Order: sequence, then structure tokens, then C-alpha cells
Amino acid sequence: MKKIKYSVIISFTLLTHFLVSAQNHQFVDPMIGSQGLGNVFIGPSCPYGMIKPGPDNSVHANSGYSAELDKPIYGFSQVHVSGTGGGAKYGNVSVMPFSGDFESIKQASLRENEKVSLGYYKVDLKKWNIETEITTSNKSAFYRFQFDSSTKNAIKIDLGRYLDETDIIDGRETQQFVGSQVEVVSNTEVRGYTKIRGGWNNGSAYTVYFSAVFDQPFTGFSTWKDKMFYPNQETQVDNGTKTGAMLFYEGLENKTVNMKIGISFISSLKAKQNIDLEIPHWEFEKELAETQQKWEDLLKRVEFDKEASVEQKTMFYTGLYHTMLMPVDRTGENPLWENNTPYYDDFYAIWDTYRSSSPLITLLNPSREVDIVNAMLQIYKRDGYLPDARSGNSNGRTQGGSNAEVVIADAFVKGLEGINYKLGLDAMLKDAMFPPGGNEEKEGRGGLVDYNRLGYVSTNYVRSGNRTLEYAYDDYCLAIVAKGIKRKGEYWRFIKQSDNWQNLWRDIEDNGSRGFIMPKDANGKWVDSIQCAATNGKINYIPYTPLAQDWPNCVCWWCGFFYEASSWEYSLSVPHDVAMLIQKTGGKEAFQKRLDTFFDQGFYNVANEPSFLSPNLYHWIGRPDLSNDRIHQIIDENYNSSRNGIPGNDDSGSMSSWLAFHMMGLYPNAGQSYYLINAPYFKQTIIHQENGNDFTIKARNLSEKNKYIKKIMLNGKPFDNAFIEHKDILEGGVFELEMTDKPSKTWGTKQLPPSKSDKK
Repeated sequence: MKKIKYSVIISFTLLTHFLVSAQNHQFVDPMIGSQGLGNVFIGPSCPYGMIKPGPDNSVHANSGYSAELDKPIYGFSQVHVSGTGGGAKYGNVSVMPFSGDFESIKQASLRENEKVSLGYYKVDLKKWNIETEITTSNKSAFYRFQFDSSTKNAIKIDLGRYLDETDIIDGRETQQFVGSQVEVVSNTEVRGYTKIRGGWNNGSAYTVYFSAVFDQPFTGFSTWKDKMFYPNQETQVDNGTKTGAMLFYEGLENKTVNMKIGISFISSLKAKQNIDLEIPHWEFEKELAETQQKWEDLLKRVEFDKEASVEQKTMFYTGLYHTMLMPVDRTGENPLWENNTPYYDDFYAIWDTYRSSSPLITLLNPSREVDIVNAMLQIYKRDGYLPDARSGNSNGRTQGGSNAEVVIADAFVKGLEGINYKLGLDAMLKDAMFPPGGNEEKEGRGGLVDYNRLGYVSTNYVRSGNRTLEYAYDDYCLAIVAKGIKRKGEYWRFIKQSDNWQNLWRDIEDNGSRGFIMPKDANGKWVDSIQCAATNGKINYIPYTPLAQDWPNCVCWWCGFFYEASSWEYSLSVPHDVAMLIQKTGGKEAFQKRLDTFFDQGFYNVANEPSFLSPNLYHWIGRPDLSNDRIHQIIDENYNSSRNGIPGNDDSGSMSSWLAFHMMGLYPNAGQSYYLINAPYFKQTIIHQENGNDFTIKARNLSEKNKYIKKIMLNGKPFDNAFIEHKDILEGGVFELEMTDKPSKTWGTKQLPPSKSDKK
């Protein structure tokens, strides 16, 4: 039986590949990043899909999944995040097929024959020889279970299971159970909900409603509450305890049961409606093809030459796929206010995604980015603050700046229409002028009183170093929007404040370079050492140097001077005024030496977002060839198409979008209107834009030896800059790069990328 079914799937898949105009989705491998630090979600999803069904075999894994084969699957839940670090979130409405052991609520099985592709997940549950397949639409999932036994089988729906469960009440970053309810509507339908709070963002309670329908009637059922079974009792109402349902099947003729399950954040009836609207049929392969086509419509926006290797295309298209898993489109599923405007959730977190993920969506899917920004503005209108991270319909947590401002500015300078930028400026001003109070990790700018009074965040506040740097850039982004909508007063105030990073610039030397962002107290005095521990009644202090790592050795993860990086990393993070950074470092030669030391001595962390722009900084000293060398070295040594092919937490697609941009030979300076140019990995890249214009990048004579750009022609005219404006790409045309084996002495050496302090 199974061999026949496999052949049908294979034939249908081949037919699907033949029918679609392009076949880029075949190069997506959702398993890239499933091992190591990637933490990616491996189950099926639509672009920005609300439902993300997949296997759970590790309750403390962010995606619910561990690649270790000795960890048994305990269920398939419907909501997940992808690539995140910190505490887990979601893992709601767990489904599990099984045979035997009907007296226990908990079942688990080792897995084998796991197969994963875009829109498709399949695994054999070894303990019972049950095959499970999953595909999905936007808000509903399609499961196909093939049982080995025709005697007695069951499908369990467990509303008490979720990720990162702990016995510690109100444990930091852990999820906490609030309540659940289940109802057996008929012998082919079950509905209910589960309510959970907490998780990574320490958010308030969120409710995931569900409706599950089956193509074969179950012959019996039992519901449970608080570990006690109630045979044939149709309803278990919510009294704050865990509930679920066990559905029994006897004498299955073809041993296959199909299940469609819809979810909603509004009601179980809405979840049922989502099934009826999205999957009105019982054809698994048809739904799989529709999901693949949704992805194909996005992936085909970028086309490469025929000589591109399978590994290169797999790395690129998988990177694009990971970028478009989050944030999640919950339009029509907002339990907090009206549902006639775009609503997105799981900004997890903008601190990660603003640098390259949002700009990549803007370049390839600008209409989607318009909806995302408008959703952020709705969150501001209703909740009072823009999100920096948001999950489960709750803002929280801020890691550094109020980074939604960069996303708004990026949309503004790139001319995205359909956004109320006056409202956007109001939201940005709220962040910049009004302290959030209370829990300053939730939203807004923590330490703002210091920042606005002193011009920096003092050591009275945690993360004062990166907060000062990031607020300065946020102020720059605010100023640019203010200037564009002719709000001159706000422009002059905040363009001046964008220099505040200089107030923590200390003229000290470390490893041959001068000048670093260093801690300063509220009295304006430099802090040379920090308290680390108390031993035998004596307080221990450690000197604070540019390479000091106070976390997690001396202070909590969130409590250091910098968040997740050293001063060597953060002191290069002044994206709006690299020219001034170079000047304060001692000039171009000193800056090149600094960058060389940074990379050669291992101070650079490939897995950390604050260093995303750093390999491109050679552009500002007229040496794009050196940027090119660093970028290709970083990619070649750290990225690949294996399951361990992402060198850090993918962070909602951040690491993947960084890769995808650089493989095309472009990289954004988020919040600003241009892209830095480097040698691409492909001889030809065609960007098919939403406006109908194609932008073609041709790298003539590109080879492993010819890795440097000698000159560029844009539509037949010389192009000397090592950066290109977004509007030039929008207009379309041909961008011809002549490649050579030696760095150019002319191209990219004269007109440097923009900086705030440029004299014009």
C-alpha cells in the first residue's frame, strides 16, 4: 500500500513542478538550520502563514524540534516560531495519532523516514508504524495519517501541551497554562481552545482556538480533564485545568484518516470557517500544490543564470523562504480591535529583522511590507507604543533601541506608498519623548530619562551602551522622516541627537585601535570596572575593557553594558555616520587597521546582528574590494546547504536574509535609501519587481579567480559608485559588472557611501 502511495506522491510532485512556470521552490530545504544554532521551524507554512504545524520532540526547543533521533515526538502542534533564541513560545493544540495505551494521556514515539520539503512534512512514528503527513494553507492544516493496524487506533488532541512548560510559577521567559476547553461536536468534528501566557516576551494570555474535522467518523471517544478520562462525555468546560480528547478508530478499511484543522485567535467557529474557506476539499496533493504555488509566486521574483549551482540556489532560495516565514499575517484574526486593517504578529524581534529582513521584503514584496508597517502603526494606535518585539498579541521585549523606527524610515526613504507617515512620525516621537515606565523591557525606550537629560544612557540602566548607540540611530531615522514631511523643528532636534553616540566615545586604546564606546555613570565619569561577584564576603570587580564580557559571567543576560556583544563590535555600529566614526578612529588607514584587527583577531561574531553591516564598512574608505573579500570569506566558511548551514539563531530569518542579499551582491543600510554593492555569487541575477520592471545584474567573467569588480555600467552608462539607490533598481534596467582578478584602483574609490557628516 505504502509503495503505491509514494509513487502517486512522486508522480504528482513531478507534474506540479512541470506545471508551474518556474521551479524555484524545489531548491528550498526547510531542514537547513535544523541542526546547530539555527533553531528554524521545519514544518510546512505558507508565506507569513498564521498556522505552522509541525513535530514537537523537545519541550524547551524554540521551534519545538530537535534533530536528535533519540528524542521522541510527543505531538504535532499548530503554532510555532522560527529561528528564535531565548525562551520558547507557542506549541499549541497538540495532535498525536497512536495505537494502544489508551489509558494514558501522554504518548511518544521515536521517528524514522522523515522527509521534509517546501509545504510538506512526513514522518513514520516507529512505535506504532504510523505514517503522518502534513501540508498547510494560511490558517488551516491538512494531516494524513496512515495506520498500520486496522484493530484499534486513536487520534489525540491535547490542549494542555505547549512549549517551555515549567513548574516554576511566573518563570522568566517560560510559558504558563491558563485554561482550555474541548467539545466533541459530532463523530467527525472536535473544537475548543487553549489559553497560555508568558513565553519569551513575558506576554499576557493569548488564546488559540481550533476546529478539527475528519473524513472518516470515529467510532468512539473520550474527553479528559486534569488527567481524568470521561468516556463519551462531549464537553469539558474551562475551569483552569488541562483538557483534551481521544478519538478512537476501529476496523479502518483503508487505514488512512485525513484531518483538517483550522486555528483562530477569535473563536472556534472562526477556526472552522478558516477550514471551509481555505481547504473546502479532501485532496492532500491539491493543497500541497497550492501552497507550493504561493511560494513560487514569491521565489520567482529572483531568477539566476543556468550555470548557478544547485547548492548556491538552495542556499539562496531557502534564505528567502526563511525570511518570509515571519512576521505572521493575522489579518482578520485580531482579538484586540477591529479586523478590517492589516494585523501582523510575531515580530520576534525587530532588533534582529530591521537590518536585512525588512529591506529584503521591501525589495521583493513591497506590498507586503506596506501591510506590515501599517500593522505596526495600528499596534501603536491601540496599544500606545510601536512593537520592538511582539508575540501572542503582546508587545515585549526590547533588546536595545526602538527599532520599529528604522523600519518606518526604511519604507519612507524607499517610497513605499499607502502608509500614513504622519502617524508614523507620531509613533516615533512617542518612543523618543515619553518613557515607557514600569517594565522598560516591554516597549519604548528604557533609560530615556537619562538619554534625554544627559545625552546618553548611564550605567544606572542595563544595556546602556547599545541603548545609547541604537537610540542615536533611531533619532536619525526619526529626523529623516520629519524632514521628508516638512516637520523642521523635529528634524533639527533629532538630527542633533543622532550624534549622542559620541557622548560615550572614549579615547582609549585596545589591540592597536583607538576610541571605543565605553560605560559612563550619571555624573559623567567613565566607569573603569564593574562589580562581578561577592566571594568570602569580598566584592570582586573586573576591569571593563573593549573586550570585556560582563554577561553572563558577572551580570544577567539582559543586564550588561552591551547586549550580546562587546565594545569592539558595537563601536562599529554607527550606520548613519560611518565617516565620523572613521574620523574619530584616526582616519582611513587607522580604520582599515581596526577592521582588519576586528576580523583577523576573531572579535567579529558572524552570528550576531550588531555586526551585520561591519564587513561592508571598507566601502567608506574606498576599498569595496576588501568588503568583498570579507563577505565571501564569511559566507564560504560559515554558510552551506547542510542541516547545520546557518551559523547562529536564524532570528526570524535575519541570518538568512543577510545571506540572500549578499549572494545577489547587494546589502542595505537599513533606514537609508541605498544598497552597498559587492561581487555576487551568480553570473546573472534578475529581480522581477512588483512594479513590472526587471532589474538585471550581470557579472561578466565572474569566476573563483575573477572575484573583484573592475567597473560597472548601468543601462550602458558608467556607474562609479559602490552603492546604488533603491529608486535606480525600481526603474529597472541592466547593471553590468565587469569582473577581474585584481582590485580596481578606480571603481568605488572616489564617491563614498553617504554619511551624516558629509560636507555637501
